[in-house]
Amino acid sequence: MKLIVVRDGGAILFSEFGEQPVKPGDAVLLGANVLCGSEPESFITVTTIYADTDFLLDQLFWQYAGILYDRLEARGLADTIYTEPAQVLHLGEDRAGLLMPWLDEMATLCANGNNRERYARIQALWFSIVDQVAPYVQTSLVRTSPLQRERIRPTLPRHRAFRPIRAEARQARDALHADISHPWTLPELAADVYLSTKQFAHVFADAYGKTPLAYLTMLRVQEMARLLRETDLPVEATGRRVGWRSRNRATEAFRECVGITPSRYRAMSPDGHHVPTNRN
Repeated sequence: MKLIVVRDGGAILFSEFGEQPVKPGDAVLLGANVLCGSEPESFITVTTIYADTDFLLDQLFWQYAGILYDRLEARGLADTIYTEPAQVLHLGEDRAGLLMPWLDEMATLCANGNNRERYARIQALWFSIVDQVAPYVQTSLVRTSPLQRERIRPTLPRHRAFRPIRAEARQARDALHADISHPWTLPELAADVYLSTKQFAHVFADAYGKTPLAYLTMLRVQEMARLLRETDLPVEATGRRVGWRSRNRATEAFRECVGITPSRYRAMSPDGHHVPTNRN
């Protein structure tokens, strides 16, 4: 996850939320593997916090420990209440101003390699920042009373499992990166790693926060954006180059991920190339 706090200047952002301007007092929240492009309005200065998904799920588990059986249920809860992959949070300049000294101190501690010695202080800064930002994060309603759970388990919610990414997920990810233009299917990927289609989809999404085919779409959009910036290939040709046979499908996927059409993306700079973009 990324939390981007705008400190000065402004920009137009393009992502799954469409096209939105940001200015001082705003923050941008991006989920794992969410594309976001930007066009600065003369200049923009930001501070970005990168938060590991497992770290956040661990915190969510303890926040809702009274109703969750174990840490594995925290992911399901997160998927239920945090459904927007990209959000612009309008904190206001006064509230955002509270964050600046905390952001500066956190950046200094992390840059100096004092993570281990000053771990407690970094955590305190993080929680102070989250305390100010959390009320602005869009959530979906969900019932949280223990009496409304699907089933009751006579155990305390203290069983946690910290698991590395499974080899099958890494192998499939490497295959997608190696040949994004291949017409991959879920059964083909699952067969390559000797898992059932259903089990493979769960393992991959658990590792990378997207289904395998959604992850492939993200890779194709990234490469298509590079081709639009750095070459003169027509939009249809860039789509075919990355694996889409239909210009309509390429345009639809690009707009869903970046917030604007490929033609608009290319036309944003005077020469049609070198449009600034950020990648996750």
